[in-house]
Amino acid sequence: MRLSLLAACGLHRRPEHPARRRCNKPDRVIVSATKACRRGSALLSRPNSEGFARNWGWVAVENSLDGLTIEGLTRRLGGRTVVSDVSLRVRPGQVTCLLGPSGCGKSTTLRLIAGVDRPDAGRVLADGEVLSDKVRHVPPESRRIGLMFQDFALFPHMTVAENIAFGLKGTAQEKGRRVAGMLERVRLSGFGEAYPDQLSGGEQQRVALARALAARPRIMLMDEPFSGLDDRLRDGIRDETLDILKDEVTAVVLVTHDPEEAMRMADEIALMRNGCIVQSGAPYNIYNAPVDRDAAAFFSDVNVICGTVRGALTDTPFGEFLIPGVPDGTEVEIVIRPQHLRIDFDRGGKGPNPTREDGVAAKGSVVRARYMGNESLVEFRMEHDGSMLNATVPSVFLPKPGTQLWLMMRRRRCFVFPKEVS
Repeated sequence: MRLSLLAACGLHRRPEHPARRRCNKPDRVIVSATKACRRGSALLSRPNSEGFARNWGWVAVENSLDGLTIEGLTRRLGGRTVVSDVSLRVRPGQVTCLLGPSGCGKSTTLRLIAGVDRPDAGRVLADGEVLSDKVRHVPPESRRIGLMFQDFALFPHMTVAENIAFGLKGTAQEKGRRVAGMLERVRLSGFGEAYPDQLSGGEQQRVALARALAARPRIMLMDEPFSGLDDRLRDGIRDETLDILKDEVTAVVLVTHDPEEAMRMADEIALMRNGCIVQSGAPYNIYNAPVDRDAAAFFSDVNVICGTVRGALTDTPFGEFLIPGVPDGTEVEIVIRPQHLRIDFDRGGKGPNPTREDGVAAKGSVVRARYMGNESLVEFRMEHDGSMLNATVPSVFLPKPGTQLWLMMRRRRCFVFPKEVS
């Protein structure tokens, strides 16, 4: 993909001499014990009349431009639909992350936005201008789109300043001022005459960002730009990049398969699966009000407890668990993250209690415990039915195998979904 995008934008060729260089939709959530979508929550997303997610906790940048809009975008390749009815709106100054596993359609969506590929249906608009639809297709080089990739794609035979200036229009003086301004913005003011191979990975990353933003693009597309950096460097570069992107007030689409990166960078996340956006919204909402089991599991390990509702109750390793408002006979999955299972040291001799306000508790036997650095992972075999559940405990907690402990499952940390059919 990177080579085709570069080719389309004229960035793959050797520059001339300087003198001449001018879904399926997921089932609805039955119960979310977090109450994440109740009215009045200032942090949560709700769909507006246009079908886009509105971030109630995000203050929009005052700007007359519309940013990026894609409506019903669909692409078929070889008889297979790889992008299906995708709609998004990315405002100026907003970072939207296309998140999902390999093959989910996020990179193809990026190609359609860039103009390298044409959609079979739907539209791409920038600041209200149609870039792609059934009859119109603006070429990539005319879209005013900045591109940034994992390997930076810097020209090795050109200096840092020449790399940033490549593609700029105007007089030499105008280009020089813009290059100097971008070098200062990315904290590389003294590196204009250096060559890419003289820079560290983080410095090369900042040069690539400066080059992408130098032409003042109205849309910035970033295809996993941080995956080639080591962990310690990556966090700092992400934060610096985010600060610069916000200052430039550019609509940004970031593609990644890393949920931590999406949570760290994005104002809004669009979670993709099988070519469709299955859920979109602010990171808080996506994490705390997942639309289905797979959406929850994409962000962390989860425990899944299956059951059938009888009289608003279902049997679990913790005994009967209250699920109000669900018809009898409904097969459900109770999903809870390991960090939301709590070891109840004060439980004493009390047994399971389905009416306890904060949840239900039951005995389990420790199978193994492992220290993970910031936390300990403890695997339990539950006394009630022999099922296996994982819990994480902050800091060091390494009970011996066979230790009997009470495990608490809190209702407000559980999600209940219809049972998924394999």
